[in-house]
Amino acid sequence: MDDLKELANLGKPDEQSQQQWKDMEKLFIAMTKNKASDLHLKPGMRPVFRIATVLHDVGNRPLKYDEVKRMIYEILSETQIEQYERELDLDFAYSIQSYGRYRVNIFHDRGNPAMAVRRVNTEIPSFEMLNLPPGVRKIPTFNQGLVVVAGATGSGKSTTLASILNYVNETRRVHIITVEDPIEYLFEDKKSFVNQREVNIDVTSFTSALKHIVRQNPDVILVGEMRDHASFDAALQAAETGHLVFGTIHASSAAQTIGRILDLFPTERQDLIRQGLVFNLKAIVCQKLLPSCKEGIRMVPAVEVMIVNSTVQKMISQREDKKISDIVRGGAEEGMQDFNQSLVALINQGLITKKVGLAFSPNPEQLKMNLQGIYLGEDHKILG
Repeated sequence: MDDLKELANLGKPDEQSQQQWKDMEKLFIAMTKNKASDLHLKPGMRPVFRIATVLHDVGNRPLKYDEVKRMIYEILSETQIEQYERELDLDFAYSIQSYGRYRVNIFHDRGNPAMAVRRVNTEIPSFEMLNLPPGVRKIPTFNQGLVVVAGATGSGKSTTLASILNYVNETRRVHIITVEDPIEYLFEDKKSFVNQREVNIDVTSFTSALKHIVRQNPDVILVGEMRDHASFDAALQAAETGHLVFGTIHASSAAQTIGRILDLFPTERQDLIRQGLVFNLKAIVCQKLLPSCKEGIRMVPAVEVMIVNSTVQKMISQREDKKISDIVRGGAEEGMQDFNQSLVALINQGLITKKVGLAFSPNPEQLKMNLQGIYLGEDHKILG
């Protein structure tokens, strides 16, 4: 890691009035210099950076309760302090000119203030930079419908969405509105006209923003994470009324994404939501971030892509979600691929090792066969 001498006195009040950076800003800057993706902070421990999936202690000593609290409060406004002390959780973005933008979550841990920070690249990466498969390139051309990007926390969902939206921004004359908590990537108006709204700054809540968003004449809408039935209802309604809508959800595959969406709703509403998906769902993109073995590349996404066609619609309508995996696996001509097919491509391109591929594969034995050019369906028959 880079020299971290500037963190030696972290947490101690600086009596020199010419101090340029707050202590927390020093940590953020050190994150950028060391290409750390995440920062974790709590009393009784040294700060921790995550660099290429590995956790590293930084600074020369554990921080005390008062030091952590002071460092956190230094970067908060009065309104943010009031919200944090009322709700014990706070999400916001923080920018430092020339160094970057950071997504911050402050919370309580056994009665103590704690913090998790994700560094956000200020440059929106292209499809090529992210090594996204050809199927993803179809998505920005859709005029209407719902596109869901799925994956675990830290899987790069926000970055992939930003890349897709920026492609729309560069190639289509449309009105884009995003509702985010907080705003991560900042879009410049290019061919499109872009409005970005941040919860607690530009709008009081997701629910309020989504209630009024269709009256603001958008063509493309980003609703961020669909955490509950209200946010998904709003996204689906916007798609039904002719908008192209993007949202994220925590799921590990296209088939599981359908189940996760339905789980947001009570049983008596699930059939209706299924029909809404049949007519309005356009694509599901699931991804995982993997450590790369190629010099100059730290992480690379493995991506599953499901493009909705008549067969997928039939499976969703008939509650045959488990059969979707076969459709994805056999849908290469329409831009589809499953995780193992993505892993095969990454291994063959020299972007990941076979060992990493097997460790992250949802079905390692199947991956071994795939690497030999053998693909089996759910009935264990070789796919053509």
